[in-house]
Amino acid sequence: MNQPFLPPDDLPPARTTLVDEILHRQLETVAGIRFYQTCGPIMRVLLSNCHWYFQTSSGILTLVIVCYDIESYWHITNAVSHILKRLKLFSNSAKIRLCPPTELGTPWEIEVNEVLDDEIPDDEE
Repeated sequence: MNQPFLPPDDLPPARTTLVDEILHRQLETVAGIRFYQTCGPIMRVLLSNCHWYFQTSSGILTLVIVCYDIESYWHITNAVSHILKRLKLFSNSAKIRLCPPTELGTPWEIEVNEVLDDEIPDDEE
């Protein structure tokens, strides 16, 4: 049996506690607030036409955007590069999960590190 290099007090907990879950939810909420503050007015309008939130899983910050109509979905897909640029301010391993209207397909994901910096336009949305 392998002995850990760290003393037991320095190892991560074996299971999450209620406090861990509360802190996790607070992190997602604050990330959403800060992200929205970094967006320009056009991006804020686009996001207001969808349901969006942050979630973290395995240490990866994911912006989930649920579009309820095809027009909102089309506008958001055209703004993905701008969203990625804002998201990269928070984490180099973050990603977007874009969910189209239910009858029009399945959700897709794109990671911030999949797009090169020179592919993201500098102009303001």
